[in-house]
Amino acid sequence: MRVLCFVLPLLTAILLTGALSAAGQAVQVKPDPPTSATESVAPPSAPNPAPKLPDGVGAAVDPNKYSIGAEDILHIETWREPDFTRTVGVRPDGKITMPLIGDVQAAGETPQALTNDLKDKVGKYVQTPVVTVTVIEVRSKKYYIDGEVGKPGMYPLITPTKVLEALSMAGGFREFANEKKITILRGSKTFTFNYKEASRGKHLEKNIYLENGDHIIVK
Repeated sequence: MRVLCFVLPLLTAILLTGALSAAGQAVQVKPDPPTSATESVAPPSAPNPAPKLPDGVGAAVDPNKYSIGAEDILHIETWREPDFTRTVGVRPDGKITMPLIGDVQAAGETPQALTNDLKDKVGKYVQTPVVTVTVIEVRSKKYYIDGEVGKPGMYPLITPTKVLEALSMAGGFREFANEKKITILRGSKTFTFNYKEASRGKHLEKNIYLENGDHIIVK
């Protein structure tokens, strides 16, 4: 009898503990996985990137003022139209050739005027074309500097340039240069330029604008 009194409370405690454990497992809720701050989220669709132009594109010319000439190198970009996108050189006759369109007069036109012309012509084959004409390299207009300067050679005449500016772009003078008597050859004409005076604001009328083919000589 004494044994029974001892066993019954022990058995009751074991059963009660098991029941509580089972109940706890039954109501256990699996937590949601933590959200990482760097969790991958699909970004919104980005617009199509601008087309990549060839290396060297973009000579610093004014598209509304620069006059295209023979030998200039142009890049014609027609958005999403590879058949009408190409790099071309202006031929000696002043024209370029485009597929389907044929020959187009380029020399004497500004980049903006040529852009408008090509839009009209390409528009016969493409609905609402987006055309851009860029001067890659200026070859039709140039001047030369020779003699006692830091960087003698040929220079593209991209924008209106005066003698003083040209000499500065040529890296200045060498040690024994005669800065007071600089010669500018223009065909059969000869001009003289005194750098010492011009740099002090004197006789600035001799600081003339250069023209295509001018030759500056520093002795």
